[in-house]
Amino acid sequence: MSATPGAAPVGIDELLERVRATYERIGPAAAHSASLGGALLVDIRYQALRERDGLIPGALVIERNELEWRLDPRGSHRVPEATSHDLRIVVICNEGYASTLAAASLHALGLTRATDLTGGFQAWKAAGLPVTAAD
Repeated sequence: MSATPGAAPVGIDELLERVRATYERIGPAAAHSASLGGALLVDIRYQALRERDGLIPGALVIERNELEWRLDPRGSHRVPEATSHDLRIVVICNEGYASTLAAASLHALGLTRATDLTGGFQAWKAAGLPVTAAD
């Protein structure tokens, strides 16, 4: 994701478009199905949004600034679920923007099966999928 020296600056919309062309994003129904099949749903929203809107049952909450540290299977600060580079991960942010950049960062760590949820948590909720109140 780093800029090439001497390359022209790129705006965030173009960057998102470029990154999204490198993998297949999934919608709410596919994310739910993937989780039932063993994929790890990872909610990277910050606490205020989780408190306001709720949580996806079974999703692992890892705020964005800790994501790479927690999901790197070789990392000393990894979560127990980070068992291999072949792990299927679905990153979920609020509306599906930050999760794109997060998925790209996971790809750079070798977690090539990582993807993100198109439309984020708000799309999940709008689809009528399970949501619970935050504690």
